Amino acid sequence: MKKNTRFALFATLYMAQGAVMGYFTSLNALYLKTYGLGLDQIGLIGSIAMIPFVLKIFFGLLSDKVNFFHLGNRKPYILIGLSAQIIGLLLVIFINPAKHFALFALDAFFLMAGMALYDTCTDGLALDTTAPEDEGRIQGIMVAGRAMGMILISGVLGLLVDVIGWHAGFLALAALTVVPIPMVLQAQEAEKPVDKQFNWSAFKEFKKWSIIALGLLGALYSLIINGTSQLVNPFLEQKFSISYTTAGIVSSVLGIGIVVGSLTGGRLVDHIGQKKSVQLSLLVTMLAVGALCLIATPLVAWILVFVFGVAFGLYETVYFAIAMRETNVSIAATMFSILMAVANLGTGIGLALSGSLAEGLGYKATFLILALMNLLAIPLLPAIFGKKKAAS
Repeated sequence: MKKNTRFALFATLYMAQGAVMGYFTSLNALYLKTYGLGLDQIGLIGSIAMIPFVLKIFFGLLSDKVNFFHLGNRKPYILIGLSAQIIGLLLVIFINPAKHFALFALDAFFLMAGMALYDTCTDGLALDTTAPEDEGRIQGIMVAGRAMGMILISGVLGLLVDVIGWHAGFLALAALTVVPIPMVLQAQEAEKPVDKQFNWSAFKEFKKWSIIALGLLGALYSLIINGTSQLVNPFLEQKFSISYTTAGIVSSVLGIGIVVGSLTGGRLVDHIGQKKSVQLSLLVTMLAVGALCLIATPLVAWILVFVFGVAFGLYETVYFAIAMRETNVSIAATMFSILMAVANLGTGIGLALSGSLAEGLGYKATFLILALMNLLAIPLLPAIFGKKKAAS
């Protein structure tokens, strides 16, 4: 497969993921509030939906070890995951979350399990086929693709909800998930060379304190940016009584910021090194999250939401690029999925924590707490990089 075609495949797959993930982190709160659910219940749904991402290790192990009926280690699982996401989105239309809270949570779990499966195997495919010099670039493209999904669906979703209803929005999400399927079907998966085949001994990597610290950094950054993202639209709704259309536009502005931050982050890793990129990312994130407290007018809101988006994309891309470089190729999908599972555990905690804090302390105090939590990353950096990696 040609390089540009391969990049387009990854961008499209992540666009499908970004659309649904953008809904869960930005618009699901508004949907559930229409049924009278509180922020604590909304946070619980978000946490349940993120459980499959914590369990990604099993998807990674399956993908690394089992060639699905000799059809490949990645491609068949990607198709299964996309199909599960489509089915889950269609089922949402028929479930009233106020009357059937547990059923809605179960469907959210199933839907996100499909996403976690194809996300894990897409990462594995990228790890299998990406040269070291393209790692920053490919992660920038993937994060940007996810953000583009957020932009496309958020702008359309709010309008569809206002004009037609939420069911139209879920149908649009399902339709966007269909888009990458033809490209996946056309993709050819090469046989793994011997030196990249599954090897149990590679799991000794997880004994290294540098890898443990990297996982903790992933959980922390993910807790902060996704916990903050969940609160942006409810905060603006409370302050300015925004419509669903406006909420969708807000999410699109956030997504544009993520695209800018992700493409910048990929280049940063290549030009200033991993350690400096992380230091810059946590500083920018701390300032961007804290600055959300300063929103007093709609104009300021647009600017600061965009800035937060830049911080979001920057931090995520830098972390993914570092995790990609630290991954052992013989357990590529498994090791990367474990690092991502720890990060997604942080997301699950962040969604529940930010919802509870906002319910009890208010939005501004919660933004300040989340901003200051960036300081917890500082003690982890020496362990991750050490003296030998200080300049990398």
